[in-house]
Amino acid sequence: MTVQDVDTARQDTARQDVTRQSTARHYRRPGWFTRNLFNRSVMLSTRIGLSLWGSRVLEVRGRTSGEIRRVPVNLLDLDGQQYLVSARGHGQWVRNVRAAGGELSLVLGRRRTGYQAVELTDEEKVPVLRAYLAKWKAEVGVFFDGVGPDSTDEELARIAPRHPAFVLTRR
Repeated sequence: MTVQDVDTARQDTARQDVTRQSTARHYRRPGWFTRNLFNRSVMLSTRIGLSLWGSRVLEVRGRTSGEIRRVPVNLLDLDGQQYLVSARGHGQWVRNVRAAGGELSLVLGRRRTGYQAVELTDEEKVPVLRAYLAKWKAEVGVFFDGVGPDSTDEELARIAPRHPAFVLTRR
């Protein structure tokens, strides 16, 4: 191995570290309006049985408190599978689902369904992100840095690390 090969390997490792750090930290915190008005109204509607464009209330055990945490999410149906995508990035519900080993429930009205969530790889996310953006771009497009359902696979793959996605199976 030459000195140039070592330098190239170091640069690649440093680039990967920067990418990993920026994606791990990527999270767009909701503002006051979203937290206090929009999310609460969507959760209330969903809890009484009105799904707005596939909305559900996600219930997952908190990773430090152990208490059940609730947040509205969009449930994507694609090719006979169900998916959850975090438009805002690596937020609290994503961290809680990971800590809970993927165990979660989705609520619509009085119906609570238990699921096992498995996180997708970045490559697996591309068609899921495309379908998610095709359905909810008007609502969440601002979180995807100008990438939309008509973007190339390369553009979707570029943003994939910033948006965790899970495939769900019923428990």
